[in-house]
Amino acid sequence: MKLVAYVRVSTREQVEHGQGLGIQEKAIRRWARANGHKIVAVHRDEGVSGAKPATDRPGLTAALRDLHNGAAGGLIVRDLDRLAREVSVQEAVLAEVWTRLDGRVFTAVADEVLKDDPDDPMRTAMRKMAGVFHELDRLLIVKRLRDGRAAKAATGGHANGRYCYGYGPNGPIKAQQAALRRMRAMQAEGLSTRAIAQTLADEGHPTARGGGWSPPVVARILAREPVTS
Repeated sequence: MKLVAYVRVSTREQVEHGQGLGIQEKAIRRWARANGHKIVAVHRDEGVSGAKPATDRPGLTAALRDLHNGAAGGLIVRDLDRLAREVSVQEAVLAEVWTRLDGRVFTAVADEVLKDDPDDPMRTAMRKMAGVFHELDRLLIVKRLRDGRAAKAATGGHANGRYCYGYGPNGPIKAQQAALRRMRAMQAEGLSTRAIAQTLADEGHPTARGGGWSPPVVARILAREPVTS
C-alpha cells in the first residue's frame, strides 16, 4: 500500500528525548520495507505541539491532503503520540482519516491502528487510554516547567527565559516584527520551515542573535507565544 508519513517533534522533545524527525522517519521507512508498503511522501511539523489540531499543523494538513487526493491510501506515524498529545485531537484526526478520507492508519511500533468495532469496545478504550497517558505526560512536563519558573522567580531570577523573537525588554523590535509578520504569512500559505528560512535569509531579515536562519530556528519562533513583559 502507498503510505504518506507524518513526523512531528517539539523543540523540547527533540532535545530531551532524542525523538528527532530523522529518527522517526528512519523507523517508519524500516517498518514500511519490512511490511511491503511504499512511502510516497514524508510531511514534517518541526517545533509544533501535539496538542494542536490538524488545521494548525501545516505538515499534518499536507499529509491529510495527500490522502484526500488519492496519492496514498494510508497515514503512518512512528507512534500515536507523534500524531497527537491530546485525546480529543487524536480521535478527531483518526476519524478524519477513517471516515471522510476512507484511509488507514499505521504506526511503526504497533502496526495498524484498527477502526472502532462495536463488537470490540476494548479496542477503542485501550487506544483512548493510551492517548490519555500521552496527554498526561505533556501536562506533567508543562507543570514541571511552570514550577521551575516559579521557583526561579521566588529567588529573584528572570523566570521567563529569553524574550520571544520580535520582542525585547522595551517591547516590540521593529525589524524583527517585520520578519515575524513575514514568517506568519508564509506559514499561513503552507510553506515548510525550510522554505521560510531560505526566504528570510534571501530577503535579509535579521535573526535574534545575528546568526543564520534554519528550519529549527523558524520552528522555535513560530511555536512560541510572544513575551512582552
